[in-house]
Amino acid sequence: MPAGTPPPIASILASRTGEEMALNDRYLNPQMGRILRTLGFYRTWTGGEGAHLIDSEGERYLDLFGGYGVFAIGRNHPEAVAAVRETMEARTGNMPQLGVTLLNGVLAEQLVERAGLAGCRSIAAMVPANSGTEAVEAAIKIARAATGRRRILYAEHAFHGLTLGSLSINGNAEFRDGFGPLLEDCVAVPFGDTEALRAELERGDVAALVLEPVQGKGVNLPPAGYLEGAQELCRRYGTLFCVDEVQTGFARTGKLFALEHWGLEPDLVTMAKSLSGGYVPVGACAMSRSVFERVNDSLEHAVRHGSTFAPNELGMVAGLATLAEIDRAGLVERTARLGRLLLDLTGPLRQRHDVVKDVRGLGLIWAIEFGEPKGGSRTWQALERRQAGIFSQFVVGPLFHRHRILSQVAGHHLNVIKALPPLTIEEADLERFAGALDEAIDDATPLTWAAIRFATGAGLRSIA
Repeated sequence: MPAGTPPPIASILASRTGEEMALNDRYLNPQMGRILRTLGFYRTWTGGEGAHLIDSEGERYLDLFGGYGVFAIGRNHPEAVAAVRETMEARTGNMPQLGVTLLNGVLAEQLVERAGLAGCRSIAAMVPANSGTEAVEAAIKIARAATGRRRILYAEHAFHGLTLGSLSINGNAEFRDGFGPLLEDCVAVPFGDTEALRAELERGDVAALVLEPVQGKGVNLPPAGYLEGAQELCRRYGTLFCVDEVQTGFARTGKLFALEHWGLEPDLVTMAKSLSGGYVPVGACAMSRSVFERVNDSLEHAVRHGSTFAPNELGMVAGLATLAEIDRAGLVERTARLGRLLLDLTGPLRQRHDVVKDVRGLGLIWAIEFGEPKGGSRTWQALERRQAGIFSQFVVGPLFHRHRILSQVAGHHLNVIKALPPLTIEEADLERFAGALDEAIDDATPLTWAAIRFATGAGLRSIA
């Protein structure tokens, strides 16, 4: 098709379906195309419903990615669709910029009220954002402005986003390498180590500590007392405590906010992902009244922080629809119940398979970790030398090809498989997953030199 005015969307979908990979390789991300072809994961996805993706052959795949946690209420949820459509048809006076609109205020009101109901009475205001990484960028700026300090602490293995500021507090070298110099005065501390944290805070120059209550890379749960201790130390040394709820928020862990599990009342809370309803990107950086007033302290500072599309009313409506569906479907309680079921179904794999070292999770953020079998394995050691974390690919592949289950390795060089299914997933789907996982581990466990040749020859060294 020659360049020119794009045809109607229906025409594009009808006439060009099947060109996805060619367009991606030419204009977008050819290395992603290489990964998909190497693993055999490429499909032409033509639809989505609830916890499932549908390919061009009509096959349904159970989606445990959930768009990295975006599709908490399921794909193409009718209430989210209706809310966005209704707002578009209302032709609201969206984004006047030198002005304010109703729906932004209503979403902010809802988030503040719900934080209070969750026991987080410290939160009193918010600034809107387009995404999780933008919410984190806002938190960094606001913390420095509110405290007059420069240093930001974050945890090793943390993931807070991939824009430059968020990347500066990303605890994974594979994401940071090649993008320096990053922001100065960003310092990593071990996740769960209160004494290491104390040593940094005692210097009296830390603006904020930014922590995920459950680390997304690896699904690392905090040691008992760590988050509460971190909050207390921040208060003692005048440092703002920021809880990153971008992935764990909005019922994901069996509470509306994960911070409820530890009774936290932070100064800053970042949120995004599932707030979008799976439709319109939206995020927020919520904060205490004192922080808000220290940053927005004069007329000159009225536009001290912002983003052109952040107050987009379609994003606000998607957030309101998500909150309404969480209430209507009882997703907080449902997720807590399904999370317990998933651990009950998969926990016994530790006894069934010597290679399974841990099964962990909170609500419907879940992981299984693999390790070298007891007594040692020369083949395992050889595989790990060629590509750390390669065994998990031997499980993810069969789950996709044989069982039509889309799952993910939890991070670079990690022998951890992670699941972030929609909170609307059915019990039968969790049972199906547990059975398929058991079978896939069984099939992968007889490690052979053929597996080593596959790992090297297929090019998995560079993509696992």
